[in-house]
Amino acid sequence: MEEKLLSWVGSRYAHFVLLGFSEQGNTQVVLFVVFLVIYVITLLGNVGLLVLIRLVAQLHTPMYFFLTSLAFLDLCYSSCITPRLLQDLLDQDKVISHAACLTQFYFYVAFATTECYLLAAMAYDRYVAICRPLLYSLSMSRGICVLLVGGSCLAGVTNATLHTGLALGLSFCGPNVIDHFYCEGPPLFALSCTDTTPNELGMFIMVGFNLAATILAILLSYGFILAAVLGTRSAVGKRKAFSTCASHLAVVVLFYGSLVSMYSRHSSRSSRERDKVASVFYTMVTPMLNPFIYSLRNQEVKAAPKLAPRAVRPLIWHLLWITVLLSFEQLCNFPSKTNHETQRKEKQTGRKK
Repeated sequence: MEEKLLSWVGSRYAHFVLLGFSEQGNTQVVLFVVFLVIYVITLLGNVGLLVLIRLVAQLHTPMYFFLTSLAFLDLCYSSCITPRLLQDLLDQDKVISHAACLTQFYFYVAFATTECYLLAAMAYDRYVAICRPLLYSLSMSRGICVLLVGGSCLAGVTNATLHTGLALGLSFCGPNVIDHFYCEGPPLFALSCTDTTPNELGMFIMVGFNLAATILAILLSYGFILAAVLGTRSAVGKRKAFSTCASHLAVVVLFYGSLVSMYSRHSSRSSRERDKVASVFYTMVTPMLNPFIYSLRNQEVKAAPKLAPRAVRPLIWHLLWITVLLSFEQLCNFPSKTNHETQRKEKQTGRKK
């Protein structure tokens, strides 16, 4: 399989081949079903959370404003990676154009960076709510919340523009086979026949700075929160504070744990396989789990469906069913699409002969 891909792409330097999970040839369909189920659950969970927060007036608070932003970001983040992976799992060629590869790389970097800063902003929101409750409405006004989310997006766009701009200067001499399931920095740089020092140095500096800055902000916020909670005599107050922060901490550990583990290892064949697993975790599994982590431990979110206007409850279910049906249609169409492309290529090969 790999030899076929290498020979096919050898003369097409304007394209790349995403190896993905091609080594697990007998489990391609199984992986397709698993990742499709994860993607459907991600869509259902995050769309449901977005609609619920939008419809229930009691959830129109700064905390849920950030949660809405995170749910929307998770939808974008997962949709940037998963549909392409689903297509490649059942496609024999797994070819992606140079422009499409850099576009995916741009949005991946933008969404990942934005989520780092958004999680830091959410930690700051919890710090103000617990440590400075009397100033909460003033410190976390609508304008400040929009500014924090906008700043997170600006950081993501700036970082993505920098890395993509540097990547545009790379030349590729082939064979352009990326040992990953999406266009990510290090595997892409490894294919270049020009000097990638600026790219690698830029990624090292920016990834290090973004991770250090956001992790430091989160640790400081929760350090002050822990000190304030331990100084509270009320057991009910402690329980409520820990319950409020537990969901966010779980999301932070999931996201940063897999992200740091991927960028902290040296490149080798075994590490590349582990990188794929880590990438699956923070690009697909984490966006799927986030809405459930926040919902299961949050009494306000649990009670929200009962508070939603009765007239719009059917609309919520219709949206969810449409998502399921579209995903099922995708599942049914991929095999037929793959067979059609195979037959077309066989006809073209026959004509050339």
